[in-house]
Amino acid sequence: MASLYRGLLLLLMALLPSAHGATTARGKISAAFVFGDSIVDPGNNNDRLTEAKANFPPYGQDFPGGVATGRFSNGKVPGDMLAARLGIKELLPPYHGNDLPLSELLTGVVFASGGSGYDPLTSIPATATSSTGQLELFLEYKERLRTLVGEEEMTRVISEGIYFTVMGANDLANNYFAIPLRRHQYDLPSYVKFLVSSAVNFTMKLNDMGAKKIAFIGIPPIGCCPSQRELGSRECEPMRNQAANLFNSEIEKEIHRLDAEQNVQGSKFIYLDIYYNLLDLIQRPGFYDFKEVTEGCCGSTVLNAAIFIKNHPACPNAYDYIFWDSFHPTEKAYNIVVDKLFQQNMQYLM
Repeated sequence: MASLYRGLLLLLMALLPSAHGATTARGKISAAFVFGDSIVDPGNNNDRLTEAKANFPPYGQDFPGGVATGRFSNGKVPGDMLAARLGIKELLPPYHGNDLPLSELLTGVVFASGGSGYDPLTSIPATATSSTGQLELFLEYKERLRTLVGEEEMTRVISEGIYFTVMGANDLANNYFAIPLRRHQYDLPSYVKFLVSSAVNFTMKLNDMGAKKIAFIGIPPIGCCPSQRELGSRECEPMRNQAANLFNSEIEKEIHRLDAEQNVQGSKFIYLDIYYNLLDLIQRPGFYDFKEVTEGCCGSTVLNAAIFIKNHPACPNAYDYIFWDSFHPTEKAYNIVVDKLFQQNMQYLM
């Protein structure tokens, strides 16, 4: 009976283009999977007891239908945009909290959790799903898919998918620079070295679990987030940017090394630079039709993000702002950055 059910599912998948929409003209990218933090969390934290959630207004005011889905922006977030530009689907759903249909499971989900990081301590204050916990969810997803469609189809989806990992900002802004413990254990270069090692381990575990094409997105210029800027001058905080830049330069070398070593085995590792692409918007706002650089549409202090702005009014002109709240960019800013990433890395992503 189980084999008959599986056979009917496979027949249905063959008849429905949505199940394989990403594998036709573009080549072999069957699905998109995203691991990370609130930059890409589309609602995995909605049912968690955490302050790092966004399933209430003013979040989502420009999302289709004006719905606050748990995305930390006024609209779509980078996971949605990456999946759409790859021709997979318009929205990349959270793995948690949804009774996802088979067509969604086959074309990719997001495991990211707002407040997470590569450092296992980072997720504890926010009660977020840690990077290790996200890999465990990926294993659970694989078993779920195996039960639904069988070993062969599950293996195809996993091996032909593209994987994005977006973490590190919380490790610096909300851990190292905010909580004394790691500063007592590490000076900044040593902590960055620890983060890089943790990120490489995460990436290799993901590869060992079947991911063949992994796109590693670096840390943005967190010192330029409204909540991290210097008081008074409102200039970008240099130490936070220096730390992000140091991490990015070191992890880029590691990603290139992994790619050279693993390419023979059919794996591809790509580094995507979010730091300078977002910094370009911040340094040349007029070129991109932004009017406000230093402040967030919903406020600019550490208490102007996530649950702390639940049901608070936003500014009336989000289109003019690079930042939506005190930490996360607007949909417009994200769209420009993702467009840049695609223009620069098209040959690797497609």
